[in-house]
Amino acid sequence: MTLHLRPVHFVDAPFAYPDGHVARLAGGMQRFAAYEAHDHGHRRVVPVADIAQLGSRAATLHARITAPRSSWVLGERTLRFDQPQVAGILNVTPDSFSDGGAHVDDPAGAASAGMALAAAGAAVIDVGGESTRPGAALVWEEDEARRVVPVIERLARGGALVSVDTRKAAVMEAALAAGAGIVNDVSALLWDDRALDLVVRSGAPVVLMHSPDPKAGGHGRPMYRDVVGEVFDWLEARVDAVVAAGVERTRIMVDPGIGFGKSLADNLALLNGLATFHGLGCPIMLGVSRKRLIGALDNEASVADRLGGSIALAVAGAQAGVQLIRVHDVAATVQALRVWRGMRDRSLAGTS
Repeated sequence: MTLHLRPVHFVDAPFAYPDGHVARLAGGMQRFAAYEAHDHGHRRVVPVADIAQLGSRAATLHARITAPRSSWVLGERTLRFDQPQVAGILNVTPDSFSDGGAHVDDPAGAASAGMALAAAGAAVIDVGGESTRPGAALVWEEDEARRVVPVIERLARGGALVSVDTRKAAVMEAALAAGAGIVNDVSALLWDDRALDLVVRSGAPVVLMHSPDPKAGGHGRPMYRDVVGEVFDWLEARVDAVVAAGVERTRIMVDPGIGFGKSLADNLALLNGLATFHGLGCPIMLGVSRKRLIGALDNEASVADRLGGSIALAVAGAQAGVQLIRVHDVAATVQALRVWRGMRDRSLAGTS
């Protein structure tokens, strides 16, 4: 097992520490004073000032964890990663687990809903035309493109920054031509053999999500011995492969794939270990909005009754330094993050 580092001992008063004893997390709003080092099954806490003693792997991870994330400049829009932002979910499917059917065969209505998400504070509108819930039917790529392209065209004309949530190269290509700026692929460009080349040629930034069986839909159930370490290693190998193919690391975002082929215990371990994933040197997306784990922790609350849990997980993501939080309930999440941000700003200024 390779070494993994999780930033711990987050601090509210970095000015009170000697130089070199506190590090800034990925150029964002969080500072931390130590790492939990996990190596060959052993865990120990190592002060930031002593990290060089752990060798070259630790030095590489430390450099990635502390390096600021480059903004994505996409036409007239810029997506910054120095503070947590929200991606609003816009499904144009009949069967998504949360809001399937709300905007089927109504591109104008879907685009209007998407612009409302942007007005509520979403930095990105994530448009999907195929459900990825367990057991969902496969959608023919031309049908999927017909669902998303008219919506993306309208959103792009309205000035929104759009990502397309798809596994299919043909849909990616049509969506990018329609004005989408980002590809968000739950299969990490592994479901469609043409997808990686398409992303390389387009120059579009891409979100790579972990799942245990991307070719089969992402919902297999392996037995993890160390879910955080294993998901990290999988994503690290995938990022390296995509970089080797010609995509700049600065144009890659990673997603640990909460709910995809993981048990409740696995999902909770990943959420508690989120800060580890900064060691990949990429911005992080977190998608937990209204997911089943919330119901599992709250007497099987229905999808419609999971707002409180979704907000709690979004704030937990912000505290772990996550840069982009993918949600259904944009206005409530944006408000929660603005309050969190205000508290951090005041804390870092050294005032009570």
